[in-house]
Amino acid sequence: MIAKRGHYGAFLQEEWDLLQRMILLAHEKLSVPVTCKIRVFPEIDKTVKYAQMLEKAGCQLLTVHGRTKEQKGPLSGTASWEHIKAVRKAVAIPVFANGNIQSLRDVERCIQDTGVQGVMSAEGNLHNPALFEGRSPAVWELAEEYLDIVRQYPCPLSYVRAHLFKLWHHTLQVHQQLREELAKVKTLEGVAAVNQELKLRCQEDISRQKEGEKPSGGLPFFHWICQPYLRPGPREGSEENGAARSKRALEEEEGGTDVLSKNKQKKQLRNPHKTFDPSLKPKYAKCDQCGNPKVMDCFLEPNWRNLWPGRGPSPGCRSLSQQDLESQEAFLRLWAVPWPEGPLEPHTLPHQAPGLLLRPQRVPLKEMPLLRESPATQHRRMSWSSPRPYAGSPEMLHQGAGSQAGPAPPLATCVFKSEQ
Repeated sequence: MIAKRGHYGAFLQEEWDLLQRMILLAHEKLSVPVTCKIRVFPEIDKTVKYAQMLEKAGCQLLTVHGRTKEQKGPLSGTASWEHIKAVRKAVAIPVFANGNIQSLRDVERCIQDTGVQGVMSAEGNLHNPALFEGRSPAVWELAEEYLDIVRQYPCPLSYVRAHLFKLWHHTLQVHQQLREELAKVKTLEGVAAVNQELKLRCQEDISRQKEGEKPSGGLPFFHWICQPYLRPGPREGSEENGAARSKRALEEEEGGTDVLSKNKQKKQLRNPHKTFDPSLKPKYAKCDQCGNPKVMDCFLEPNWRNLWPGRGPSPGCRSLSQQDLESQEAFLRLWAVPWPEGPLEPHTLPHQAPGLLLRPQRVPLKEMPLLRESPATQHRRMSWSSPRPYAGSPEMLHQGAGSQAGPAPPLATCVFKSEQ
């Protein structure tokens, strides 16, 4: 779903012209070979033409994952080696296969059936890092070896947890308390302690094992042995998997409101009147220059945030209205300088006029009865007004600001009158 939203990866596979230009440019500019990894189309012929296009563009090694882009999560299913075999026969560059690799026997069988020059494994290798050695060691042995590598080459603890959750998947189904301990641990030494506890518990399980007993849960080996995890299909999954599928389907349909995610359910409990119907969401016009939703001010247009020393443009059109109100007040107070007494001479405008004025076209001062409003309302008006250096004629200064006579009052008087 992340790749779908970001429009990359397998969700580019219909845009052949774009992919061809990308690979051709990389092939021309890089000093290293360009490699590609693709998913297949349902049709073998289209997949073959797709691979040939990539080869012609400059790809020098192609990995084919024998699943379509729709085959993900509980809908993964079996990868098609027939597609991989057809691609291998149709191109002259080396081809690697990906999919259905859970053991070294699968590697040998894949090479024999498809004729590829190499094989990749993802989940199978995560659950059993000794897959390509043809071994299935005890889970704590590989965990100890992995932790030694981490001590030599440090990495974030979240990476360590992710690897051990995969490696210990079957054991944590039996000893669920260790799952919570691994999730809460804060140091590498703590992780090593959890691994030691897991080792002791598994050894107790081994001592209680009866001769001739078969592994429970349909596993090929007992839970303390490194072994593949077979993802349940749509019909094999539990009710929990069914809920996850319906949520994923909801996300893809981009419109269903019958089933809400847990986050949205919590929001609805806090606010029973809240609706998540996308048709009721406000539609914002987009800025022609920056493409962001246009509310009041575009960040490409000069405004008080651009003019503040040391500050760059705001990141988007909506940022002016979304900033912290106290910060806006502080910035405006610092910008406001005393207005000189007496009338301003025309030659001093527009560049030498001190202070900042509210933009006359937006919020005339006569429509801002600040003394009769709460501080929150004043802040709100301040955030929607567009203060900027005055750049106009003296007539506009007098009329646009809503004054009956004389120059418009300074910003310090207009906005912070109640404080003065």
